Amino acid sequence: MKQVFYLVLAGLVSGALPAFTQTQDSYEYNSEFTWGINKNSAGGFIGGLVFKKARKLNSNMLETYGLEIMNVKHPQEVRHNSIYTGNFFIYGKSNYLYALRFQYGRDLILFSKAPQQGVEIKAVFAAGPSLGIVAPYYIERAVDNSIWASRREQYDPNNPDHAYSNILGTGNLFEGIGDSKIQLGANLKAALNFELGFLKSQVTGFEIGVLVDSYFKKVEIMPSTENKAIFPTVFLTMFYGNRK
Repeated sequence: MKQVFYLVLAGLVSGALPAFTQTQDSYEYNSEFTWGINKNSAGGFIGGLVFKKARKLNSNMLETYGLEIMNVKHPQEVRHNSIYTGNFFIYGKSNYLYALRFQYGRDLILFSKAPQQGVEIKAVFAAGPSLGIVAPYYIERAVDNSIWASRREQYDPNNPDHAYSNILGTGNLFEGIGDSKIQLGANLKAALNFELGFLKSQVTGFEIGVLVDSYFKKVEIMPSTENKAIFPTVFLTMFYGNRK
């Protein structure tokens, strides 16, 4: 992760110098709205969704407002199969962590794009509050050692009925969401944004960078392992949107 961070940082520094001597004719726009699908080192196959609204302050700078909705995983999460049903479950997991990240920031245009050609490159900096939704992780477990009778409840490492061999699978999606707890925190992001679209009114591209999500206390995702309050991640976001 440190190597990726240094590469991103080097790109920001080296790219900023030619930004102000740019002579290529660029097309004008005042605002843009994008949404994207995020993949990161603290999430699953799809980490979550990203929404961003930006408006130009001047020819080289945009003011941005963002929202990220992410599913944050513990680094020791491993999917297992039930020996009876074959269904998947994560042994040892007691809670989900859903992160809502609100962000305010600046995008510095390093290279402007000519109409219908080239790439627009921006250095992205954003920060803001994080709202962590800690929701119970439900398992389906056998009752009285019978696979024909089962019960769904939050995993508890101290419950002998929640032994590995007794678990049949997971509960229903969002089951127990009403019993969620809220944890407050903050996030900080630095990235490079590459816009590849060919149409003036549309935005297509990707963003790569690093993000740190920090909460005021540890988030208990897997009670039997070490849990943390700080979640550093490397991410890639594929985005699409429009501008005017």
